[in-house]
Amino acid sequence: MLSGIPTLALAQAVPATQAPAEPAPAAAPVAPAVERQIKSLRVEGSQRIEAETALSYTKLRIGQTYTNETLDQAIKDLYASDLFADVTVSGAESGDIVLRVRENPIINRVILEGNKRLKEDKITKEIRLKPRQVFTRTAVRQDVARIVELYRRQGRFGASVAPKMVALDQNRVDVVFEISEGPKSKVRQINIIGNEVFDDDKLREQMATKQARLFRLLSSNTTYDQDRLAYDQQKLRQFYLTEGYADFRVTSAVAELTPDKEDFIITYVVEEGARYKFGEVSVDSDIRDFDDKALAKTLALKKGDWYNAKLVEDTVDSLSQTTGLFGYAFTEISPEFQRDKDALTMTINFHIAEAKRSYIERVDITGNTQTQDKVIRREIRLAEGDAFNSFQVKRSQDRINSLGYFQEKFEIKQTPGSTPDRVILGANVEERATGELQLSAGFSSLERFILQFNITQRNFRGKGQELRLGVNYSSYSKSVELGFTEPYLFDKNIAVGVDVFRRDFNAFNFVGNDRQTTYSQVSTGFQVRAGVPMTEYWSLSARYGLSYDEVGLDDQFFRNGQCSPLIAGRYLCDAIGNRLTSSVGYSLIYDSLNSRLRPTAGQRFTFSQDFAGLGGDVKYLRTRFDAAKYWGIGSGFVLSALAEGGYIRSFEGDRGPGIDGIRITDRFYLGEPQFRGFNIRGVGPRVQRIPYTTDATGKQVLVTDRNSITDDALGGKAYYLSRLELEIPLGAGARELGLRPSVYVQAGSLFSIRRPLPTAEFPTTVNANGETIVLPLPERNDAGQTLYTLPSGERTTCAAGIPGANGSCNGIIPNGSTNLSDPFLERFLGDSPKPRLSVGFGVNWTSPFGPLRIDIARALLKQDGDDDKLITFNVGTQF
Repeated sequence: MLSGIPTLALAQAVPATQAPAEPAPAAAPVAPAVERQIKSLRVEGSQRIEAETALSYTKLRIGQTYTNETLDQAIKDLYASDLFADVTVSGAESGDIVLRVRENPIINRVILEGNKRLKEDKITKEIRLKPRQVFTRTAVRQDVARIVELYRRQGRFGASVAPKMVALDQNRVDVVFEISEGPKSKVRQINIIGNEVFDDDKLREQMATKQARLFRLLSSNTTYDQDRLAYDQQKLRQFYLTEGYADFRVTSAVAELTPDKEDFIITYVVEEGARYKFGEVSVDSDIRDFDDKALAKTLALKKGDWYNAKLVEDTVDSLSQTTGLFGYAFTEISPEFQRDKDALTMTINFHIAEAKRSYIERVDITGNTQTQDKVIRREIRLAEGDAFNSFQVKRSQDRINSLGYFQEKFEIKQTPGSTPDRVILGANVEERATGELQLSAGFSSLERFILQFNITQRNFRGKGQELRLGVNYSSYSKSVELGFTEPYLFDKNIAVGVDVFRRDFNAFNFVGNDRQTTYSQVSTGFQVRAGVPMTEYWSLSARYGLSYDEVGLDDQFFRNGQCSPLIAGRYLCDAIGNRLTSSVGYSLIYDSLNSRLRPTAGQRFTFSQDFAGLGGDVKYLRTRFDAAKYWGIGSGFVLSALAEGGYIRSFEGDRGPGIDGIRITDRFYLGEPQFRGFNIRGVGPRVQRIPYTTDATGKQVLVTDRNSITDDALGGKAYYLSRLELEIPLGAGARELGLRPSVYVQAGSLFSIRRPLPTAEFPTTVNANGETIVLPLPERNDAGQTLYTLPSGERTTCAAGIPGANGSCNGIIPNGSTNLSDPFLERFLGDSPKPRLSVGFGVNWTSPFGPLRIDIARALLKQDGDDDKLITFNVGTQF
């Protein structure tokens, strides 16, 4: 009927004076459909499907009339059921209708072949065909399309799928998808047309998609992604808007697949437009509490500056924060633009709509299944009925984040309350594991056999308490520590804690590649802690500790039951002994970090002093400070500056143990891991013993091989250390793995110790450089007589000649005795406040085995005696 309407209209438009056209020949008459009656109706060929079920898909019934069209529709209906592979009809002339069917087979298995880049489980959950289902060709075609689409999402646009059917008995089949994955389709080239101000390389830097190049072999951004194409267009627009090009637009973005289906060529056509400057910038507030002109003066954007859309967004956020400080939770701030295309200026008026001061109706906490409600609520700085304050909301958010019990980037949501002046704060938390269990065993050339067991629960019983137990065992260090902290004693803002420990530590030095134990220290004791907040950011903590230290030397340093200064040095001999240390201390802390685990903003300062002398055997005052500041500088980069230092002063003077009355175990030490680029205790005062050897001419010369030099770190009374570090963001995949790389520069020093007394009671001489050389003592027998060596190598008590038989001498002494030591040069090095400097690159990895850190750092400035180290690897330390 619709096709006849234009014809009719055309016929009416023929003028009356025009001769009528000859009539068209008449169409042949259509024979009317012959209706017959179904006498009988049956289904043949069905095996699993009942005849009644098959007939239920058709409209055929005994006694009804039918035509050929009726039978054709029945065949279509049976095919549409997806149960039958073939359907025929017979008996149409007689009325005895027979439907002969061949059922679709049942799927025995669905087999995937050739898939290597996509695991089987990722494909099977996307396709429709499953074992024990009915096989249909339609479903096969759909599944082929789904598999191809999966590979395209992976950037493999050359992937193809060939389905095959393997016939089995009992009308069953195996469906086989033969997959040819093909290579990943890379982005071969990114072309940009229409840019004049910025070159192609500058614009490509703004995009997430990168051109495939050899140096980006491991990058995932070189594969083509259609969603990323739209994202890159937005990134281009954001870049131009921040540079003042308010009229910029991308007119087209086309991705063309190369004929070999391996690479894409992306072409952007852009219009940059003119560059604008800010015109008049004003604030128009409907809220009486604000002075429009005063607010306008505080804005970061100024008239005459280049237009920057990001700065406009930041200004809106800043004004929202400002209104929030005065209690307006839902203030609508609208930037109103007036573009002058002739003067190329952008006038902006920030309109602050009328709003009512808001009050907290209630605080909703949801999502916590283990953590008690009060643990979260006590960190929130606003209570029900308080005036809304955006600063306090942000502070509450930071404090909850610092607990470390919940998901990262937790936010407190603000929703309207029951009335316009009410606001509901919602803390929807997502708990994460707060228990840490580390069990590791291994072998190290430094520590020999190592066994570590640490268990920590930072949210014990869901009350925010911390319980920890650590056991460490190796050939050179053993320790057991148990600690407990209650952050809110009796639900008051008072933190208390106690630590009990026993530590067995062996200091060491290296001679060649052999590690030699010097002194051993066994410490047993406890510490009690308490802390209270003074303000929102300032807090004060106090502590008392009692420890019993047993310091001894290895047997190799003893002769006749006495410590031999000739072998050990006076600085080690003076260290031995058992001492009781009773100390009391305090710490003054300022903390405004947005997170104590991974801060990106804020600062922290700590000043601590510990006085030992409330009883016990040791008297000193140890003073330390450390400070840190963090800046989030955009795009995921975090810049941090850290500084620390300390000084220890003895109240015993020279009468105390050790140099300057400070025991070697109480001094500061500097090196790995806190000073990257230097070895363990590799910075600061030390004593080196350089042995003499005989050259080819028989002359005694100093050994130049560093591996043959004995090097003992003495520690220092004062130190300082600073670090400037930039954390570099990575892609989403690396973040999920917990990888956080950074670059840094460090400077520091360890110094201020009196030169140790030389090994004075032994014979010495002075070389040409004025350095003191310690000579060996002559060997004596049990009677105290000096022993001499004959040319034959035999020992005798005779000063000259060969002993006779008249008894004037005691005769030949058997070989095997040696002098106490060979001649050596003893140097005191490293006691200088001059800075040591290192630069490096490191990677933090939150691995399943615990936190790991790898550093490659090079020492640029160092002093004589310092021991540098290029690569350091630390496991299980917090960073």
